[in-house]
Amino acid sequence: MTLPVSGETTRDAPFYVPRGEECTLFERCHAQRLSVLLKGPTGCGKTRFVEHMAWRLGRPLVTVACHDDLAASDLVGRYLVHHDRTAWHDGPLARAVREGAICYLDEVVEARQDTVVVLHALTDHRRLLPIDKTGEQLAAPAEFMLVVSYNPGYQRMVKDLKPSTRQRFVALEFDFPEPPQEARVVQRESGCDAATAAGLVELAQRLRSLQAQGLGEVPGTRLLVAAARLVAAGTDIRTACRVALVAPLGDDPVLLESMQELVDASFA
Repeated sequence: MTLPVSGETTRDAPFYVPRGEECTLFERCHAQRLSVLLKGPTGCGKTRFVEHMAWRLGRPLVTVACHDDLAASDLVGRYLVHHDRTAWHDGPLARAVREGAICYLDEVVEARQDTVVVLHALTDHRRLLPIDKTGEQLAAPAEFMLVVSYNPGYQRMVKDLKPSTRQRFVALEFDFPEPPQEARVVQRESGCDAATAAGLVELAQRLRSLQAQGLGEVPGTRLLVAAARLVAAGTDIRTACRVALVAPLGDDPVLLESMQELVDASFA
């Protein structure tokens, strides 16, 4: 199985607009060897924040996209058969511990519970990663940091973190930026003009109000950037909103019609 992993560092600082004290708090958690849980809706900037902080701290970043089939061996490692021998290969978590990297488990509750338990010894005073198959106990260096994220609004309906896991982390809460900040992000990330960015953010505010009417996922900043990039490339803004902002949010025809009506009213 191929695991989505990124271990590359970025020379230029990933663009991120702070919303409060999250950058300072993250730096202090790293200095105090504390693990961090990022809570917030899809597309609100959690992943970009981790990328920015890894750059700011000068640490390599290993990112794992968690999913239902993620096993402990996918994180820790496994023996693989070569043509003349069997050799141990570290998984992304073990590699991050050895390198003193920041390991980011995106949407951690998507992983199986028996996989999440592997993290427990890393997130308390021991800071150890036991590798049962080799008998090794990896001690995390001071530079290593474990960061996980999840979307409480969505995942509370299907699965959640156990208290025994949740209480091992310092929790930083995220939400969508204030409209001026979000418009700045959309303009910077897409190359669209300021008026387009502001209009898309205003539309997003209206669409997010539909959550009370049954819209399971509201448009995140990521979707706004996608729509803005299409506009910057020459796509009509209502078409861009339909394919990049409305259609990805669901399949219910009534909700889709309501959202498209908001689009048409916003950009008549």
